[in-house]
Amino acid sequence: MAHGVKIIKNKGRGESVGNLVDKILARLYGAFPSLVKRYAKKADILTFTETPFTSPSTPLEKARVALITTGGVHLKSQTPFDMEDRSGDPSYREIPADTSFDELLVTHDYYDNRDAKRDPGVVFPLDALKDLAAEGVVGSVNGRHFSFMGHITGEHLKTLMEGTAPEVARFLREDGVDAVVLAPA
Repeated sequence: MAHGVKIIKNKGRGESVGNLVDKILARLYGAFPSLVKRYAKKADILTFTETPFTSPSTPLEKARVALITTGGVHLKSQTPFDMEDRSGDPSYREIPADTSFDELLVTHDYYDNRDAKRDPGVVFPLDALKDLAAEGVVGSVNGRHFSFMGHITGEHLKTLMEGTAPEVARFLREDGVDAVVLAPA
């Protein structure tokens, strides 16, 4: 069967064979970490010669904090991340701070997301961040947060690094965010 062949599911939505293979591989990688190491040896992994370090300018208990996830989380009302593009989807989704978990979906085939689909807080810990603000550990929670799909390769890396990621960084600066929690999937 070729990539792009649709399998009809009971809700009337199709899923390509490639997507099913990705889901199976994600579960296998979760069950057998040695497979991840083997895959990583062959994969083109982006590396940097320097890692920028920024000293905090605001004490954490006074800081405005935002959340970024790479778990493919989005509002039910938003367009899902593109699972048909084998290079991933470099776009992002904005998620308001007053969003409840029953308004969220997870669209990401490149990790075993069964737990995240049951509890989006696994990859988008917004309630935990709100609890930290209520306890005074952080100053406040930003009014909006962002979600990416963590599997970005090929030509989409440039779009992510030169387009969408800097755009989100600009939004966070405009919001007066002092710190960001990155919740990778």
